[in-house]
Order: sequence, then C-alpha cells, then structure tokens
Amino acid sequence: MDILDCENLLCPLPVLRARKVLMGLPPGAVLRVRTTDPMARIDLPHFCAEAGHELIGSRDDGRVTEFTIRRK
Repeated sequence: MDILDCENLLCPLPVLRARKVLMGLPPGAVLRVRTTDPMARIDLPHFCAEAGHELIGSRDDGRVTEFTIRRK
C-alpha cells in the first residue's frame, strides 16, 4: 500500500496529488492519503465517485484524516 502525505496542503492539492499517484498505480492497488484540510472530507470522496475509484474508508487520527482508496 502506498501512502501519500498531503498534510498541511489545502484543497484541491490533496485531490490533484492523489489523482496523479493513482494514475501511476495498477488497477486494484490501494493508496492511503493523509490530509489535514477539512475540505478533503468532501473533495476526496467526490473525486473517487467521479473517477470510479473505491473509497474503502476514512478515519480521523487527531488532526489528520486518512483516506484509503482502491484504484479502479
């Protein structure tokens, strides 16, 4: 599983970086995105739905939210 650290980045940067990393991964690969931007709770699930990726889940770890995404 790859981990993308987007802490202290404001949207749309976490979405744009996740998109770029996911494009380089094989189908079925899993990416974990760590972000501190509250807007990512809206933007990353929306991005996954639009792009066809599976949002496996998200969890809060203090001020960081981790999203787990499976590439389509």
